[in-house]
Amino acid sequence: MRIDVLGVGFDNLTMTEALDQGMSFLDSPGSHYVVTPNPEIVELCRENPEAKQAVNSADLVLPDGIGIIKGAAILGTPLRDRVPGIEFAAGLMTRMAKQNRSLFLLGAKPGVADAAAKVLKERYFGLKIAGTHDGYFQDDAPVVEEIRSSGADVVFVCLGAPKQEFWMRTHGPATGAHLLCGLGGSLDVFAGNVKRAPKFWCEHGLEWFYRLCTNPSRLGRMMKLPLFLIHVKQEKRKK
Repeated sequence: MRIDVLGVGFDNLTMTEALDQGMSFLDSPGSHYVVTPNPEIVELCRENPEAKQAVNSADLVLPDGIGIIKGAAILGTPLRDRVPGIEFAAGLMTRMAKQNRSLFLLGAKPGVADAAAKVLKERYFGLKIAGTHDGYFQDDAPVVEEIRSSGADVVFVCLGAPKQEFWMRTHGPATGAHLLCGLGGSLDVFAGNVKRAPKFWCEHGLEWFYRLCTNPSRLGRMMKLPLFLIHVKQEKRKK
């Protein structure tokens, strides 16, 4: 049962439940993909029906931002837990490492995925890095074949929204991977190029404000949050 927030249906799961479901996909036939929308992506989906379809077609739709949690509560359909994409990815890698599963990293600028791979191999002992590829490619076919040939169980697709959602829906089955996760700029964080907000900020739903303080150029993107809340309150009045 999904919780509708401005046309995007979110799976009402705790982090543990989401990870259980993610791992179950690894032993299930076929290809599955996970998306982690924040208010900015929900606003994108309101404007772009194809993006909304790609998001809602995912096997797991997880609420990444605190704004999604607040929006769902305002609408009277609260979500049980915030499931940030990068924390979901970390939990997934912890479990994958215990089973010696393999991961392919796709996205970011040249060299970033390689740097992230080095860090992750050291951090998650037992995790196999099947391969890497930057996000600067024009032809999808060679990348798809590279992933298929690698035999990766999971692919972290970090191409930004909505490109990564379209890519996973279109090419996921051909990669041979059982699970693909759309994770935006996570490879830069894993590589150490971008720092996450300190724990206090994350736990109090202020990660967005930390990002704005440390990177004021994000102001334009951050304006999507108040716009999202305006649209949520408008939707509430219709009910």
